[in-house]
Amino acid sequence: MIVFKNVFEIKEFLKNKNSEGKKIGFVPTMGFLHEGHLSLVDRAKTENDLVVMSIFVNPLQFGPNEDFERYPRDQVRDRELAQNNGVDVLFIPEIDDIYPRSLSVHLTVKERVNVLCGKKREGHFDGVVTVLAKLFHIIEPDAVYFGLKDAQQVAVVEGLVEDFFFPVEIVRVPTVRERDGLAKSSRNVYLSDQERIEAPEIYHSLSKAARKLSDREGDLRSILQELKQSINDHTSGIVEYVEAYTFPELTQLEQLTGEILIAVAVQFEKARLIDNIIVDLG
Repeated sequence: MIVFKNVFEIKEFLKNKNSEGKKIGFVPTMGFLHEGHLSLVDRAKTENDLVVMSIFVNPLQFGPNEDFERYPRDQVRDRELAQNNGVDVLFIPEIDDIYPRSLSVHLTVKERVNVLCGKKREGHFDGVVTVLAKLFHIIEPDAVYFGLKDAQQVAVVEGLVEDFFFPVEIVRVPTVRERDGLAKSSRNVYLSDQERIEAPEIYHSLSKAARKLSDREGDLRSILQELKQSINDHTSGIVEYVEAYTFPELTQLEQLTGEILIAVAVQFEKARLIDNIIVDLG
């Protein structure tokens, strides 16, 4: 594995690889790697000649109530995991490398952000698309890999690529789950023993709702009400939202066709869990 910190050095290296006809798969991360990140690497390895991963904690996507300084970091562990799991090129820039001066142009996301978690994270996705636009230009990948656990982020990134004609393919990778169905997350460690027993009910309830939607068993409103009630009945968490939208547009459903995202957020005592499921109704 080759490690780069300098923007111009990695650009030159990858320019040569492109000229050799190598297909480049890119996995952008903020580090503190877990199995979800590594599943993206696994997928990228099967579809590309070269896998590039970036580790960069992006200050622009942290809001005023989100502590950028306290975001978990472990570069030594991350390097080891990246190397042991088949990453070919690791890019670990400093803030001054990505933002050498104040931005003269600001990207603002207008669609797909006023629902789900985006409602309470004003400006978050502006920071996401800004850093990704930079990284896409630096890496110039053929394909970029994102996990569907954060489906809203996937939707926003797909919008970025379509709007600005980035010559990259966005590859959606299914959520990595524990054996009992719970979506893997670094936040799971904050669940109490009892909450950990309860938490898989989130996905089980989502799956029931998806089956009913696919089989047209009831209207959408009643299906979502049953989903919320099921989580309330089987967990001690507080349901923050249960919502359904078109995907990836994240607009209100006028008819039950195409891809539909059903998403939930549940607040336990010390952990806020999100999960979703996408139903394709053709």
